Amino acid sequence: MIVEIVSTGTELLLGQIVNTNAPYLARKLNELGFDAVYQTTVGDNRRRMASVFSIALERADIVITSGGLGPTQGDITKEVSAELLGRDLQLHEPSVEHIQAFFKRRHLTMTNNNLRQAMMPTGAIVVTNHRGTAPGVIIEHGEKTIIHLPGPPAELEHMFENSILPYLTNRFGGQGVIISKVLRTFGIGESILEERIRQFILAQKNPTIALLARSGEIHVRLTAKADSEDAARALIAELEASLREHIEEYVFGMDEQSLEQVVGEELRRRELTVALAESCTGGGATAKLTDVPGSSAYLIGSIVCYDNRIKTELVGVAPETLQKHGAVSQETATEMAQGIRGRFAADIGIGITGIAGPDGGSDEKPVGLVYLAVAGQQGIIVEEEHFSGQRSAIKTRAVNSALDLLRRYLQKIK
Repeated sequence: MIVEIVSTGTELLLGQIVNTNAPYLARKLNELGFDAVYQTTVGDNRRRMASVFSIALERADIVITSGGLGPTQGDITKEVSAELLGRDLQLHEPSVEHIQAFFKRRHLTMTNNNLRQAMMPTGAIVVTNHRGTAPGVIIEHGEKTIIHLPGPPAELEHMFENSILPYLTNRFGGQGVIISKVLRTFGIGESILEERIRQFILAQKNPTIALLARSGEIHVRLTAKADSEDAARALIAELEASLREHIEEYVFGMDEQSLEQVVGEELRRRELTVALAESCTGGGATAKLTDVPGSSAYLIGSIVCYDNRIKTELVGVAPETLQKHGAVSQETATEMAQGIRGRFAADIGIGITGIAGPDGGSDEKPVGLVYLAVAGQQGIIVEEEHFSGQRSAIKTRAVNSALDLLRRYLQKIK
């Protein structure tokens, strides 16, 4: 069954509130196996709303709206759909009683305009709102169905879970299930990744493949539809195995796993500790590691060594290294990693130094130049990175790259 989600309200178009209803409905519908393939947002304008409803009814079996069921003159959703389908509006007495009781329980005065919420299209199924005053409405029109839900998220979610979900299941039966799995990658660009798995993208049917760029990561989302969850996961597992043959080295986690979580799990599993010396990132990598509960089991500590004096006196970088190669250099990053490892008696040391900008760059060492080093029993790895963007973006990318370098270093430890 094809579903279109229509969010109503001029406030959504103006950006005055964030639309959380559409993502919620899409997620729930997909879990039920319904194909939520369209989403539309329209303001409180009768002509434009009627046009949106008309188009939605042409291309979808079920149209689910949110908002516009309240007591004001701007709440026109029911009126527009009733007129479009040639139905009159009639006062629904049980809804009147529910609204009156709602105000009475809260010792509030009910104004007459609240009765607009009890006006229902003829032949409609009225859905009681147990979290507010505006009832929901289901209109069955031939082979099409329109479902009007209230706008407040708490009211919409409760109504969907307790009334609409059972209705959809009883009327349309099982639609199968739709399952998604996300492979999270780092260190490879979107275009290069796409080229590596292009053959699978071109041949996709079920499961489908989508690439999503997210804060320096590229997510590969695999989505399968089947009669059961086990069958859908089996389809995904087969495709995932094929994709990993081409991108395995860049896959660091799945679904909601973050780099810091994956790194933390690997450190804990190997019973290793880590310490950091951070310059241009200002403690950002340490902060990310400490975002993970229980990180005290493997994170010893860190030093933000922004000033060269701190690099030498507290971290152990040789003054000659700074004089000869500069603070932003492969040699300095190496000695930062070695020095912090020794000072804190950690199994692994990390050194990060670079130029975050916007000032401080030169032709030889431009803004965005960052050196990352990891030192441990497996030796030393140093990488030179060139990042672009604003200062905050460069710092973020340096932090994530340092964590990914640590992840790859840990993979070499048997």
